[in-house]
Amino acid sequence: MSILVCGSLAYDTIMVFQDQFKRHILPEQIHILNVAFLVPELRREFGGTAGNIGYNLKLLGEDPLVMATAGHDFEPYAERFARLGLSMRHVRRLADQFTAQAFITTDVDDNQITAFHPGAMSHSHLNRIADAPGARLGIVSPDGRQGMIEHCRDFAGARIPYIFDPGQGLPMFSGAELLQMLEGAAGLAVNDYEGRIVEQKTGQSLESLAERVACVVVTKGAEGSTLWTGGRRLDVPAVKPEAVVDPTGCGDAYRAGLLYGLARGWDWPKAGQLASVMGAIKIAHRGGQNHRPEREAIADCLRRNFGESL
Repeated sequence: MSILVCGSLAYDTIMVFQDQFKRHILPEQIHILNVAFLVPELRREFGGTAGNIGYNLKLLGEDPLVMATAGHDFEPYAERFARLGLSMRHVRRLADQFTAQAFITTDVDDNQITAFHPGAMSHSHLNRIADAPGARLGIVSPDGRQGMIEHCRDFAGARIPYIFDPGQGLPMFSGAELLQMLEGAAGLAVNDYEGRIVEQKTGQSLESLAERVACVVVTKGAEGSTLWTGGRRLDVPAVKPEAVVDPTGCGDAYRAGLLYGLARGWDWPKAGQLASVMGAIKIAHRGGQNHRPEREAIADCLRRNFGESL
């Protein structure tokens, strides 16, 4: 089954300031703020929701279709796609735009200052679900606002089941828009904080929203995840990771596990168990795409923790 992954492709430039921001920002002078931080440690990561989800699906042995927009500076990422064997068929490259990118400065207390440039991501609505006629399952993850709206609408119109994953895009939508984007969705996936925002915007509890879709999935970090499905609440425990290094991209790894399971006709609880495994493997590595487990290692982790086969 072809899985269509709609979302962003981005570069993450991560810098580490080896001190505390609060020692260099004077509250009484915030109205004339002018500071510079020396960042001797810097790294550039491949990221974006579609890139991360596609990468994790590839680790599981899938051949996903990534649908996204990229800019004139995309060549290094394109070379990575080629090395991974990921299709570029539905990646639209715009010559007058930069690829989306985040510039993140972190201090020794793990506080962050981030600047995000959406670039080509803002034009994601140029991509059409109909351009991928082989898709049988999909996900709409954070991307350009209009693109997310149209991709949800077009998945629903084509009767292709999809997971709605609003993530960091939540502030862009009203409650009415969120409810509309859930029409025709197979599931809603959020973390616990995002879940509270969805409840606030829609005026409905996540439990009641589960009556609209097959499953509402809420991830809660080390506390595991909760699934509302079939009128029941099911709690999936977190898998103990080898190390806790970097949560960046854990949610995307989790969603790849869900998609892999659903593509094989698994029920939501088993798909959630594989998702938990994928999140635990990712968190032991920096960046969203630097974990490289063999498929058999993933299968072994699923077997040891949940007694299930891949």
